[in-house]
Parts: sequence; C-alpha cells; structure tokens
Amino acid sequence: MTPETEWWVSLIQALVVINLVMVTFAYLTLAERKVMGRMQLRYGPNRAGPYGLLQPIADVLKLLYKESFYPAAAIDWLYLMAPFVAAFTALVTFSVIPFGPGWEVSGVYIPGQVADLPIGLILIFAIGSIGIYGFIVGGWASDSKYALLGSMRTCAQLVSYEVSLALSVLGVVIMAKSLDLTTIVAAQQDTIWYVVPQFVGLLVFLFAGTAETARAPFDLPEAEQELVAGYHTEYGGMRFGLFTMSEYINLITLSGLCVTLFLGGWLGPDWFGPLSGPIWFVLKLALLLYLFIWMRTTLPRLRYDQLMRFGWKVLLPVATLNAIATAIVVVAV
Repeated sequence: MTPETEWWVSLIQALVVINLVMVTFAYLTLAERKVMGRMQLRYGPNRAGPYGLLQPIADVLKLLYKESFYPAAAIDWLYLMAPFVAAFTALVTFSVIPFGPGWEVSGVYIPGQVADLPIGLILIFAIGSIGIYGFIVGGWASDSKYALLGSMRTCAQLVSYEVSLALSVLGVVIMAKSLDLTTIVAAQQDTIWYVVPQFVGLLVFLFAGTAETARAPFDLPEAEQELVAGYHTEYGGMRFGLFTMSEYINLITLSGLCVTLFLGGWLGPDWFGPLSGPIWFVLKLALLLYLFIWMRTTLPRLRYDQLMRFGWKVLLPVATLNAIATAIVVVAV
C-alpha cells in the first residue's frame, strides 16, 4: 500500500515538476534546431550565448516584447483564453506520469509523480480532449477565415487520431489489468517490458501520437504554404508562444506516456542508487524525443486526404485488431 503523501510535499513537487517541464520545453526547441541543423548539414543556433545555449531565453524575451495585437472583430475573452487553455491542459497531463518508485526522506514520503491516481491513463486522454478546444476556439474567435479553416482541420485531425491513440494502449491495459500508470510499470517489472508483446500497439501509438501533437509528417494544422499559419494565424507575441509551448509539452507528455506504457517507465539497472529511476526515465524520454525530431527532419508532409485515410483505414483497424488479439490471448493463457 502506498504511504499517504503530505499536501505540502505534493505542492512543492508540483512546482518543481512544472518548472522542469518548462525548462525541458525551452531547451527541446534548441535541441531540435541543433539536431535538424546537423542532419541537414548546416549550423543551428550558435549566436546567443556559448554554443547558442541562451537562444531559448532570447526567444522568450522576443515573444514577451512583441506587440500583442488581436483582430478588432475578435471575440475578446475567448480569443484571450484559448492559448491559456491549451497551455494549462498540456501542463496538467504530465502530473500523473510516474518518473520514479517513490522515496522516503527523513520520514517524509515523496511519491514518484505529482498525482497518483487509479485512473491516471483516462485522465490524460480526458484532459487532452479538453485541450483540443483551445485550438478550435482560438481559430474560431479570431474572426479570420484562414484561422477558422486551420482550427477545423486541427479538430478533424486530432479527433480522428485520438481514437486510434486510445485503442493502441488498450492492449497494455488488458495485460496489466489496471488504468493506474504506477501499476502498469510495476507489472512490467514482474514480466517483460510491453514493447515486446505490444510492439504493434507501440507502432500505432507512435504514429497516432505524432499526429495528435501535429508533428511532421502530420503537421497539417500548421501548413504555412496553404493556410498562412493555421489556427494561430491571428496570434502574436506570448499568446502565440503559449500555443507553441502547449505543442512541445504535449510532445514531452506523449513521450513520457510511451516510456511508461511500453518501455518500463523508470525501470532499469540500479547503477545510480536512489536516483536510478528518474535517470532511466529521462534517458528513455530523451531517446523518444530524438526519434520525433528525426522523423520531422526526414519525412515529407502528407496530403490531407492521405492523413485522414491513414488514420481511419490503417491505424484504427490495426489498433482494434491488436486489442482484440491481446484480449483473446490474455483470456486463453
């Protein structure tokens, strides 16, 4: 039975985790530009600070000092709230991702995640669905046909691929017999990591997750040459920055969820003492983030009809068959 956590421990842990996620997001943008530069035989950012390490700070300052314009006919409070909704939901979903087994320091128990919930997996999908409204409402409230087209295309893509994403993890839930992410990690400690028996589910999860976070080759919501910039066409300054932040934090959360469900979470050799769990979690997370950057660098963007056809006619049937096959095997064996 998990020891009870003091409320002030959870508060401090939430502040620490939120700031770590924000720093990871800031330097993920730098890492992505650096890695893409190397893969494309060019330099990445190298002017702001040594080796360009201050580039994320320069980007934040630029966004803060840019003029926060908005269309005169925009619906004010919806227009202003949309980026905050997208950013808030992106940050909240990471709170249930476990990054360690938990520790006891001076008689005080520190859990391995901010919120240990028995339905953590459902919470991630539920809050992620709410986050979609930030993109839809932002485009609609801008009173711009380009932004409206972008928001509708975003809605169609995210809703379509969310079905396949949810079905792709159903096999893991059936094998672990739980929706608690900590229990799912513990189940992999007793047997093998689910990347082996659920390899098909992992592939569907990666493809659907890439589309869910609007990453290349599924970055149709921001097809600049077709829709100017998509749902955030009429946004500037830090409001635009909040939309960008939500996309990158969703990518971090998606990678953390993939590590938890398929790659054993914090499990690994006990080489680093009490910090082995978080270190192994971060290493696996970094590997997946590098994979997403690699995909963005090398794969061309799909046409919209190809994107929708792939989601409904390929990923959805494969995810459904994988869940059915897993259920049959688990019941039989």
